[in-house]
Amino acid sequence: MNNMSQIMKQAKAMQDKMSEIQKKIENMEVEGTSGGGAVKVIMNGKHELKKINIDKSLLNAEEVEVLEDLIIAAINDVNKKINEDMNSQLGSLSGGLGLPPGMKLPF
Repeated sequence: MNNMSQIMKQAKAMQDKMSEIQKKIENMEVEGTSGGGAVKVIMNGKHELKKINIDKSLLNAEEVEVLEDLIIAAINDVNKKINEDMNSQLGSLSGGLGLPPGMKLPF
């Protein structure tokens, strides 16, 4: 029965650590860019867009499509960064569990 008690303690510790990591991820702010930094977006870990900065040189009525494409690229960039950071942090949590190769959290 001692073994089961140890497993339950480990599960509780992992659950607490995962909650801590989730809160940290939700509160972080990440910047994504495109056009060599001409368009910058800031998003939090909940994927809520917080701010957009657009270089004034891009404000040309005849090139609206270019600006739209750069905004989309910056948002995609920040989403990729958030996902990479989340996977990295969750990967460090699962590293101590001895999961079989290829198996990742969450299941």
